[in-house]
Amino acid sequence: MTENLLPHIEIETSDNPVASVIWLHGLGADGNDFAPIVPELQLPSDLPVRFVFPHAPSISVTINNGFVMPAWYDILDMNIDRKVDETQLRASADQLDKFIENEMSRGIDSSKIIIAGFSQGGAVALEAALRQSNKLAGLLAMSTYFATKNSVEFNQANVEIPVMINHGVYDPIVPVSLGRETDEILNTKGYSVINKIYPMEHAVCSEQIRDIGKWLVECLSN
Repeated sequence: MTENLLPHIEIETSDNPVASVIWLHGLGADGNDFAPIVPELQLPSDLPVRFVFPHAPSISVTINNGFVMPAWYDILDMNIDRKVDETQLRASADQLDKFIENEMSRGIDSSKIIIAGFSQGGAVALEAALRQSNKLAGLLAMSTYFATKNSVEFNQANVEIPVMINHGVYDPIVPVSLGRETDEILNTKGYSVINKIYPMEHAVCSEQIRDIGKWLVECLSN
């Protein structure tokens, strides 16, 4: 099935992985953006994990004067929590579904697969994980917003999925209020959400990376 996947990077923390993390980058970046974080997560040696970092296709992005760049979907207006191309976003979620299926075909149970995403990638991760019919291990949404909050078809298979939301209190790109809104929506739907706010902008920080590492171990040890 690998031939049907988007180009991507894979990093295994040890031989014979028993779990997978599929991690989507933000606008204008690629899979290399988060690959260096893997050793910083300090995962235990007895928990071999395969990290998969897909590369988004290059498309024209309206808010960036139509410049072509890696993107999971077009952003049509600076008010990014409302005016996005949802058709493209769902198509990217479909691509993420293929990565989930591929990991399962390689022997990883879906309950040992975590979906993660930063900014645009986080919006796709939310859509893909919450509609996913296979039970997942967790959902990590970083510096992002719930772009399809009014259209996503929540699947009961993942109503108990652990969700971790991270955001920078000084984020000038995706306001922290949008992270809080996502938290509130998911709490209302009955999801178990950890919402952590950090003293940073639209980025990641060392404290956050340590927290993510601990959370990954908790999700994958159950």
